[in-house]
Amino acid sequence: MGALYAPLLLAAWLGAYLGAWSLPIDEVPLRLQHGHEFIFGFSAAIITGIVLTALPSWAATEEIRGRRLILLVALWLAGRIAFWAAPWLPALLPAIVDCLLFPALFLMLTPQLLEARNRLYLLLLPILAALFAANLLYHHGVFTDNPAQAGRALHLALYALIVLYVLKGGVLAPIFTGNALREKGRGDQAPFNMLLDTLAVAAVLLLAALDLAAAPAAWIGGSALACALFHGWRCARWQGWRVADVPLVLVMHLGFAWLIVAFVLKAVAELTGLVAEGVWVHAFTVGSLGMMMLGLMTRVSLRHTGRPLVVPRPMLAAFALMFGATVLRLASGVPGLGHLAIGLAALLWASCFVLYFREFWKVLIAPSAPHRP
Repeated sequence: MGALYAPLLLAAWLGAYLGAWSLPIDEVPLRLQHGHEFIFGFSAAIITGIVLTALPSWAATEEIRGRRLILLVALWLAGRIAFWAAPWLPALLPAIVDCLLFPALFLMLTPQLLEARNRLYLLLLPILAALFAANLLYHHGVFTDNPAQAGRALHLALYALIVLYVLKGGVLAPIFTGNALREKGRGDQAPFNMLLDTLAVAAVLLLAALDLAAAPAAWIGGSALACALFHGWRCARWQGWRVADVPLVLVMHLGFAWLIVAFVLKAVAELTGLVAEGVWVHAFTVGSLGMMMLGLMTRVSLRHTGRPLVVPRPMLAAFALMFGATVLRLASGVPGLGHLAIGLAALLWASCFVLYFREFWKVLIAPSAPHRP
């Protein structure tokens, strides 16, 4: 459903951006409605799906299925309907409905994660709580005609996603890299460095705290630079270039490369003002999040339906298109490229999820293969 929603949402936003129509709430700036639906609509669906698929395998939790899964899907879908139908609904109803998904997910997962042997999985719970709080603050900002608060709420949600990314992606990427290295006889996985991993997460939390508190630009820029250095060091240890011929692993390393670029751009924006504030956001949301989403969606769609991890050709094209979309989106600040670059980036981004949906929808509704590889 997330992959199906992506091109529909993109078409609605692009039309509004070009002035062909408006999004549901005219008095709310387009950038805020755009940010909200891409985080709490599209991203929420993909991230929830990946988390619910991964936890039973990695944390040995019970699989969420049947009525509970139907409830989560229904809450997500109700939130999308409430967003688009907001002008015709009672004032607070869209906000209430839209905020139900993450509390429901929190309540379902808490008992399971409390029993997990690896206590680090409990870190998922404050991230879900932060996303819920950010959504509440966003709707409060909209309801009280406070766009600044709504914007800060979206930044809080963005940082929650970055923390989730560096925590979970920072486990999966080196493990899958190690698997690929062993399979090809090129060595073994780089051992985890708990101190470095902790510093990498702490640096992001410090950046988030300073940015959300509107600290002096020099402090924010310095913390962003620290993030780039810690995560650059962390990623270099994984030696992703040694598995450049394994697409499902390479795409994860490219996602982390864009994360480092995002931190560098944030530092440049704060320390010099040479790039716009929004540039680093798109380096993460389109580059990092987009690449990682496509890679993990492909992996779990194959692995968890019992199919071999052979990337279909359309998904190889999707990986390349997502990389191109990121470059174009960042290039939109170049004089003369603005609207054209944004429009092309949007079309490339949407096409990635069209390709995924076209390739995997039958796989996801059909019975799993009888034997896993």
